Amino acid sequence: MPKITKIYTRTGDQGTTALGSRQRVAKDALRVAAYGDVDELNSAIGVAIAMALTQRTSDALGKIQNELFHLGSDLAFPAGGEIEVPRIESRHVEGLEALIDELSAVVGPLENFVLPGGTPGAAQLHVGRTVCRRAERAVVTLNREEAVNEFVLTYLNRLSDALFAMARFENHSHGVPEPIWNSRA
Repeated sequence: MPKITKIYTRTGDQGTTALGSRQRVAKDALRVAAYGDVDELNSAIGVAIAMALTQRTSDALGKIQNELFHLGSDLAFPAGGEIEVPRIESRHVEGLEALIDELSAVVGPLENFVLPGGTPGAAQLHVGRTVCRRAERAVVTLNREEAVNEFVLTYLNRLSDALFAMARFENHSHGVPEPIWNSRA
């Protein structure tokens, strides 16, 4: 576990930052942008947890927040380095798939497109879903230039689906009808 003794280091004042390998890169480098989006996603999930979610959803999100730190370390420490860090694995993807299946069995199949909204927690989960999609796009872009762990993209793709399923579950659990897209509006 890293020991952080000081919040500021002054080493980034000129627009660079260090990857886990200690290699200095621009703060707008593709890798930094990708793990920055993952960090923002983790914050959006933290806001959702603070919004009186069901215990089932809160528990799942707490686990996901830890997994997102794995994913962030996966991106901050490029593969093949000297330091071993937690990485996203197939078991993390499988866990998300099981969660999606569990929650979908409760809320039933989609019968129309769902608009973001409903309870405050469900609405925030939709915000998290869209931030997750942005993080996924950033990792796709990065993957064109540099190797990325094969499970990172799959995990982000499943996570956005899981956040959608959790938003539906929250509305269902609180007896709030899902906002439905009116194609004739």
